[in-house]
Parts: sequence; structure tokens; C-alpha cells
Amino acid sequence: MHLNLTADDVLSTTRAVRKRLDLDRPVPRHLIEECIDLATQAPTGRNRQRWHFIVVTDAAQRSAVADLFRAAVAIGGGKPVNDRDLRRMYAHPDSMRRITDGFQHLYDNIHRVPAFVIPAVEGRTDRASVLDQAMTWGSILPAVWSFMLAARARGLGTVWTTAQAPLERELATILNVPYQDVMLAAFIPLAYTLGTEFRPARRIARDEVLHWNHW
Repeated sequence: MHLNLTADDVLSTTRAVRKRLDLDRPVPRHLIEECIDLATQAPTGRNRQRWHFIVVTDAAQRSAVADLFRAAVAIGGGKPVNDRDLRRMYAHPDSMRRITDGFQHLYDNIHRVPAFVIPAVEGRTDRASVLDQAMTWGSILPAVWSFMLAARARGLGTVWTTAQAPLERELATILNVPYQDVMLAAFIPLAYTLGTEFRPARRIARDEVLHWNHW
């Protein structure tokens, strides 16, 4: 399935999909492989291509990973947001309610999602310099975003989450990932979407984020 969207359509309508994931329809392996092939065309620092993608579709393995997802969310927490973040978050009052409702739906149904994609990168940033962090994350994030764009073009929905982070070592054990050498960068549910029409999101004004020549 290919939606034949333009590049601008894909870039402007690839949303974080939580509620509109089709939990009853398996995702064919060949579609996931096509998305991975496109993901690995992304730029990568020094062309080292340190990326890896662990795809979980086996029912028993998905169940174990889903249990860990919920456990990690329960202990994850997060830092309080500052006034500027609050102003941006609530620039559109309904957005936070939708995000909260969507996440609750995803949390309640995570065991039903037909596929999980866990992008990983060789090299850890636990105590890395800013330079090393930038090089490492800059070598996985473009590839993951390319994967998500490719998924959108094929009628698939994704959402970048970092739910795995508090229990990354435990997830690495479940997935047989060498934790000391490889970092699990994200946790991405993957499914067909319920409907294929998505609109560009409302964002803060361009003038608030665009700077010419100086801040």
C-alpha cells in the first residue's frame, strides 16, 4: 500500500499516532523492510552507519516488551516544564488534552500494537561530551525520522516515545542487545492507521522560531 503523497504532504502530515493505530491488522514484513531500506539512506556521522533496528512482532515477545513499556512509564516521570514551555504547550488548549488521552489509550493497548520498532545505535552517550552526543544522536535520529516518513507514505502510523529509557538495560536483556555497546534510542509503536487523512499540525508562529543572522 502506498498513499502516493507528495514529499511536502509526507513532511507536513506525519503525526504522532496514538489513538488511530489499527490494533487488529498485522503489518506485513515487506513494508517494514521497505521502510528500513529508506531509513538507512539517511545521512550518518562520518558514514559509520552505526544504526540498528529491532522489530518485534512475535506475540510472546511483544507481550514481554509491552509489560516492560508499562513498567518503565510508571517510573519514568519527567522534569517540570518552565513557563516558556507551558506557553507553547497551551498555545492550543485542546492539544494537551488530546496528547494525554492519546497516550492513555496507547498505554492501555500497548500489548495489542502489532509491531514495535526499537531503533538503536552503536556507542553510548551516558557520560559523553556534547560533541560525542551530537555525533551519536545525529547518526540515528535522521534515520528514524526517515523510517517514520516512509511509514506514513505507506499508510502506517508511528509515534516516537522514550518510554524505554528508565528500563533500557532490562529491555536490552529481553531483546538480547549488548547494552554496554549499543544504546536503545527510542520505542516506536507501528501499525496501520485508522484512516489515512492527517492534517498539518498547528504550530507556534514562524516569527517566534526563525532568526536571521543573530538571535
